[in-house]
Amino acid sequence: MTANEDQEMELEALRSIYEGDDCFKELSQVSFQYRVGNHEDSKAFLLEISWPESYPETAPHISLDAFFNNRISPGIKQIIISKLEEQVEANLGTAMTYTLFEWAKENQETLMENHQPVSMTLTLTTPGSETSNLNSTIKKKEKKEQLTKAQKRKMTGRTDNKGELPRGWNWVDVIKQLSKTGGKEDD
Repeated sequence: MTANEDQEMELEALRSIYEGDDCFKELSQVSFQYRVGNHEDSKAFLLEISWPESYPETAPHISLDAFFNNRISPGIKQIIISKLEEQVEANLGTAMTYTLFEWAKENQETLMENHQPVSMTLTLTTPGSETSNLNSTIKKKEKKEQLTKAQKRKMTGRTDNKGELPRGWNWVDVIKQLSKTGGKEDD
């Protein structure tokens, strides 16, 4: 069989095996992604495998460059790729995409045992100014409105101990107004 025939057979097999699996995604006829772990799991990662023209006689391209993997440190990514490349060497010459995905699923815990989630710090820069930290910008926006002493006294007279207005506070004024005007009389 030629490399293209092997690829066609493996493509059909992958489609039938992973039909309905949300973790599997076919990007093209020679490129596939598989999410190892749940979305919420900090140890989950997205594995991408692409076939070169002469695959399976040559090794597929393995990548962890997807945005989903931005919280994984480069060192852990390199460990995962090197372990998967060992599996590629053992399976060279045979259809191995399914084998690699399943091996990654089975060994997720050992691959990610030294994983510490990377926190991303976002900094904003504007041309001609110093770098400003996003956190300081947020703190400035959260600043409360300053009240005068008279406004504070008025508020404490109307609110309970939690600073909330009592239930029906706006109806009190309406009732006072109606009692002064006498309301609508029947003829």
